[in-house]
Amino acid sequence: MLLVGDDWASDHHDVELMDETGKRLAKARLPEGITGITRLHAMIGEYLGDDEDTEVRIGIETDRGPWVAALIAAGYTVYAVNPLQAARFRERRSVSGAKSDAADAHSLADMVRTDAHQLRVVAGDSVDAQAVKVVARMHKTTAWAAHCQAAATAA
Repeated sequence: MLLVGDDWASDHHDVELMDETGKRLAKARLPEGITGITRLHAMIGEYLGDDEDTEVRIGIETDRGPWVAALIAAGYTVYAVNPLQAARFRERRSVSGAKSDAADAHSLADMVRTDAHQLRVVAGDSVDAQAVKVVARMHKTTAWAAHCQAAATAA
């Protein structure tokens, strides 16, 4: 099993990879977007090698967005950790209460290692749900384009 803590911000992710004993294997600050997720997959792949049967568990303080969708699509088990849960876990481990993105990534990985049974797994969408999302996005895009066209014509 490979455990990953992902402390996300609007423009980057601090991640830590940990083994089942709690040993840090790697950590990094990754940019948001395709470049960052590609680097995360590469980091995970470096420790998995050819062993595709190894479970990868990821703790992150959100259950939505393209980053989470990419993690689920890759086949990782993603745990949505409530920020209050993460704060209480951090307080259990450190009396100083000091907060840093790297330390939060470590705490999230450790939470998944020790307390996964108390965390919520983020479920991927069914094929039907994905189809509805595609249609809804196309509808939104069409409506926005029509609005822009009407505004340009009126001007």
